Parts: sequence; structure tokens; C-alpha cells
Amino acid sequence: MEDKLSIKVQIAERFYPLKIDRRDEEKIRKAARVINEKVLQYKQRYTDKDTQDFMAMAALQFVIRLLDCEETQNVVSLKQELNELNNELENLLK
Repeated sequence: MEDKLSIKVQIAERFYPLKIDRRDEEKIRKAARVINEKVLQYKQRYTDKDTQDFMAMAALQFVIRLLDCEETQNVVSLKQELNELNNELENLLK
């Protein structure tokens, strides 16, 4: 049986109730904190926008980072596969 926990996280001045695995609590709270920090940065920089704009800008920035990480991971994975193929070819040629 999984150990579930009910928590509330605040993101951009709104509270969201969540039911999570207990082991994920720290990660979820950290994620909310990072989002709030990014929203605050945008709020301080752009005073003529509203919270939805800040959330959208933060989401865009985080997804760009995610895509960059996925691309990097794919390159690393491809390099590993190529190294394995190269090793197999070298073994076959011996």
C-alpha cells in the first residue's frame, strides 16, 4: 500500500490541494518554490503584466529547459549506443 499524503502548495498566490506519495513531498514543495521564485522575478521586472502572464512566461522558460535536457540526454544516449556498436564492430573484426 502506498503512503499517500494530502498537502497544499501555494503557487502564484493560489493554493492547490494535492494527494501525493509521501516520498515526493520534498520534490513537489521545491518545484512550487522554484516556480514562485521565477514568477516573482517576472513580477518585479514587468509591472504592467498580470499573474497569468508571469505563469505563462515561467512555464515557457521551464519547458525550454526541459527540452534542452531531453536533447542533451538523447545526444548522450546516442553516443553510448554508437560506442557500443563501435566496440561490437571492433570485436567482430578481430
